[in-house]
Amino acid sequence: MLEPDPAYFQSRPSASGYSANATFFNNLGPNQQDLADQLKAAADAYLALEGPDNPGLKAGDIPSDAVTTSASGIDPHISTENAEIQARRVARERGLSPDRVNDLIDEHTAGRALGFMGEPGVNVLTLNLALDEETR
Repeated sequence: MLEPDPAYFQSRPSASGYSANATFFNNLGPNQQDLADQLKAAADAYLALEGPDNPGLKAGDIPSDAVTTSASGIDPHISTENAEIQARRVARERGLSPDRVNDLIDEHTAGRALGFMGEPGVNVLTLNLALDEETR
């Protein structure tokens, strides 16, 4: 597993190792111990990374997209809730105000498909590129 760079927003976990050459999902069912172990490890890693900047953050507070893989394994979007939790860490690491980081999140949030399907999502790739531009 790659070590996360705390100066960047983190995307969803990937069953494909973030390789665009091999997109797939984990194909584990809800009753499989392997899935429970995978989710626990992802939750523990999320809490270790985000907990110091979010006092009181508990496993039950973690957005599901922070610990579950997407269908393709390379989805560039995370939930706005996930981005808001990560924003505190990124602002501290980058020396930016939390308000500025939240403005960038808003700028890189896509609305619902056709205005009513799904949930809004934050494009982690374009957001991280914008952060690099901001802090050059």
